[in-house]
Amino acid sequence: MPRTNFQDLLDAGVHFGHLKRKWNPKMAPYIFMEKNGIHIIDLHKTVIKIDEAANVMKQLARAGRKILFVATKKQAKDIVSEKALAVNMPYVTERWPGGMLTNFPTIRKAVKKMNTIDKMMTDGTFETLAKREKLQVTRQRAKLEKNLGSIADLNRLPSALFIIDIQKEMNAVKEANRLNIPVIAMVDTCCDPGPIDYVIPANDDAAKSISLVMDVICQAISEGLSERKLEKEKEGSAPESKESYSDNNSKKIRPRKPSKFDDITEEEEVKAEAPAVKADTKAAAHPAKAEVKAEVKAEAPAVVAAVAAAAPVVAEEVKEVAVEVTPEVPVEVTPEVAVEPAPEVPVEAVPEVAVEPAPEVPVEANPEVAVEPAPEKE
Repeated sequence: MPRTNFQDLLDAGVHFGHLKRKWNPKMAPYIFMEKNGIHIIDLHKTVIKIDEAANVMKQLARAGRKILFVATKKQAKDIVSEKALAVNMPYVTERWPGGMLTNFPTIRKAVKKMNTIDKMMTDGTFETLAKREKLQVTRQRAKLEKNLGSIADLNRLPSALFIIDIQKEMNAVKEANRLNIPVIAMVDTCCDPGPIDYVIPANDDAAKSISLVMDVICQAISEGLSERKLEKEKEGSAPESKESYSDNNSKKIRPRKPSKFDDITEEEEVKAEAPAVKADTKAAAHPAKAEVKAEVKAEAPAVVAAVAAAAPVVAEEVKEVAVEVTPEVPVEVTPEVAVEPAPEVPVEAVPEVAVEPAPEVPVEANPEVAVEPAPEKE
């Protein structure tokens, strides 16, 4: 049985698409007709797709997985936050922080910082700060609460994303596709359904349409959570029932008949067995020691006789070895080589060169220049 019907979707305005000039040709299979320049969505296909998405949500919730709801547009913020809180699922209704999925460890650090500030406020450390520092910490806490407060319980990556208006939330879709996280989304006639795993063709601008689809999805999630709770209760009660069954079906043992040995006390039995136990323990602890001693005693005379017989032979061999001398090896002497003296080389005397004295150059005396007296001025 489908979770919704044609009439409910029609009353909520789920069938209204965008203008014809804004349409995406990939949405053609989900478009019924065009009227007054507006595309009309085929609600029969919408019913099928909503059931398919709801079944996926139910299975994820039953397995204990987290589903992240993303809707930052004005008309969807309050609806998504209210419905997601009802089923205890994380959501993002403010700005999508870039790298929230691909850089998840950094986002977790910011969430831990917010938790640290909360701890400061509870243990009294916040009161020791100065007035200006208090104001800064309070503003920082409010900012973190606004952007990341709804995902404070998200300790690991979500198993799926539910998105409203994939054109506005394109960053979330891209990050989910990069990490192979399935995406379930409400897709209007102006959007590309290619990167979406589970398409719900519907009007993503009307508040009634968003509320109706969110009701169906959250109802499926609550069913999955309730089934998970019942399974846990059954698993907890299963061991108790097994124990009670084993107790009820256990065989009754008849009492033993008394015998003549019942009058002997345990102390008397222990005393009677004590000497035998001691002997057995000694034999078991050192079984090889007695055997080794006996073998050594039996072989000792033979060893002494063999050593005495071999002593003279060894002494004679030592004497012969000491007498033998290694033969001398003749050493050849190399003949002496006559060394001829080198012939004397006659040294020619160098002839003396006569040095002629340089001729004296006559020095002419400079003629005296007669200096005429300057005429007197009248």
